[in-house]
Amino acid sequence: MTKHKHLTLSDRNDIQSGLDRMETFKTIGQKIWKDPTTVSKEVKRNKQIRDTTRKGGDCPLLKKAPYVCNGCPKRRLNCGYQKEFYIAKKAQEKYQQVLVEAREGTPLNKETFWEMEETVSKGLKKGQHIYHILKTNDLNVSSSSVYRYIKRGYLSVSPIDLPRAVKFKERRQRTLPPIPKANKEGRRYQDFLDHLDKQAINSWLEMDTVIGRIGGKVLLTFNVSFCNFIFARLMDSKTALETAKHIQVIKNDLYENKHNFFEIFPVILTDNGGEFARVDDIEIDISGQSNLFFCDPNRSDQKGRIEKNHTLIRDILPKGTSFDDLTQEDINLVLSHVNSVIRQSLNGKTAYELFTFTYGEEIASILGIAQIPASEVCQSPKLLTHKF
Repeated sequence: MTKHKHLTLSDRNDIQSGLDRMETFKTIGQKIWKDPTTVSKEVKRNKQIRDTTRKGGDCPLLKKAPYVCNGCPKRRLNCGYQKEFYIAKKAQEKYQQVLVEAREGTPLNKETFWEMEETVSKGLKKGQHIYHILKTNDLNVSSSSVYRYIKRGYLSVSPIDLPRAVKFKERRQRTLPPIPKANKEGRRYQDFLDHLDKQAINSWLEMDTVIGRIGGKVLLTFNVSFCNFIFARLMDSKTALETAKHIQVIKNDLYENKHNFFEIFPVILTDNGGEFARVDDIEIDISGQSNLFFCDPNRSDQKGRIEKNHTLIRDILPKGTSFDDLTQEDINLVLSHVNSVIRQSLNGKTAYELFTFTYGEEIASILGIAQIPASEVCQSPKLLTHKF
């Protein structure tokens, strides 16, 4: 399958040939790996009226697919109607012209720039919005360009003069590099589903991070899918190195107590955050098993269990709370209370009860989680009042 998004001359030649043979849009689309609606829009957008038939009437057959006379048996006869054809070469030339015009942008010389500057400045001093100013005065420049000029100091007005721009925060820039595509090969969400089916696995470990103060400490969280048992590690920073280091500590703690991390948690599912970029350090166990998979981009619902559990953490550590003064013992206490909440989804049981029933209390203790009596469970910031 071709990967290009735009139709090529070869594609358009195939469309013209298909129309000449009276093929349907679906058949043509299958040949060029495009949707039938794409072929239909291409044909309707690039119909050419034959000069010799401009005085003819409208043919009723042109009001329905294929909208052109390419395959009509009367295309070379004088049928009395205006004839329209799809010609690949003409369509390609039209496409290339549109492409050139779109990439040229709006020419802005010194005279037109100062005219634009004066008009925009006067409008802003009246409290008018950029879009209103441009449409009212028919200025040949886009809103985004004007905002960019103002931000860079090209105009006599500044961002403080804009009605609403000063209310918005700067968009947060991505600080971590993305995970290389090569590292995702064989580890995508569909591969995860296939792996579960092939290995008959019905439980996995979801991994994510919870941010405290921007630039401060963060939580590296783990959620056992079948019972929503959650544990976490307090990291000094949100980096791939810190993530790999803490995961290795968990593996070592279990190994020292004669437990294998990947025997307990055979599969890990996480998102595409740059803190999970050190794939080899995260997934390779002593036995050489590879069990790390990634959700599809912008699909947090694919690991919805851990996202839901994060809301219980936020009951105690609200968004914006700094984790800098917390210790690992504080985090273990928070999650011990979270795991001791009786849940309707677990038929009146707690995540701690189901986890320890399956794996035992020793492993829960190694992970830092203890049982809290139901009457003493606290799901509010009061739990760590002494810290804030």
